[in-house]
Amino acid sequence: MSEPTEPSPSPWSDLDRPPLRAGALRTALVGPGGWSRLDVVASTGSTNADLLADAGAPDGAVLVADHQAAGRGRLGRTWTAPPRSSLAVSVLLRPTPAPERWSLLPLVTGLAVVDALDALGVQAGLKWPNDVLVTGPDRPGKVCGVLCEARPDRVVLGAGINVSLRADELPVETATSLVLAGSGSRDRDTVLRRYLRALRLRLDDWEAGRSPLADYRAVSSTIGAQVRAQLPDGTSLEGEALDVDDDGRLVVRTSDGARTSLTAADVVHLRPR
Repeated sequence: MSEPTEPSPSPWSDLDRPPLRAGALRTALVGPGGWSRLDVVASTGSTNADLLADAGAPDGAVLVADHQAAGRGRLGRTWTAPPRSSLAVSVLLRPTPAPERWSLLPLVTGLAVVDALDALGVQAGLKWPNDVLVTGPDRPGKVCGVLCEARPDRVVLGAGINVSLRADELPVETATSLVLAGSGSRDRDTVLRRYLRALRLRLDDWEAGRSPLADYRAVSSTIGAQVRAQLPDGTSLEGEALDVDDDGRLVVRTSDGARTSLTAADVVHLRPR
């Protein structure tokens, strides 16, 4: 006779953090002019990894997790949050634009998050290369990270948005959540709908050849700041962040006047813009 097992916790045990409503989300977001497929899972290691491993996933497939147990950020950092307190969402694209234009997709994704948060009454800016920062007065800090991963024939755009995390649940002091930042909604369905609709519009513009750079520069918290950039080879440089170029690289001028274009770096703002 097998030993009795403990029942799994109900997703409705915390009424402030209900599960996502997959059926309603599909009705609202899947179809002409929207997304091709939308799946919601209770838990997974990484929505990005799952979509990248799905060889048959169509262009425009969306995967959302109520809980992401092994989410990843840049440089292999882990990203975790209590179940149903955040949005872990990934979108798979099979882009028609040439691969050399894919380097702008992290910027496009960040802009879509800013668009969605603006509609919720939260002011946000973008820290190069992949952080969405709340800039308003209620609780400044990082509210979202973006991670884009490419393969020869496809690219996945991942975003992790802190929605209802309380101050004692934040992973670091510099983080925040939509609730702490005064969002007009803590409903994750609402946040997800706004984000995916904003992302669809931004991607349509990008695919049509319209550059996101003017909009990106307007909300960048990095351009104009004194920064320290930790480079992948372990070296670092300091200087003024002058611009983001046509390929999405950060242009930094060091104290000797030299200009360097960074493809990848971990950037710290030494003096805000």
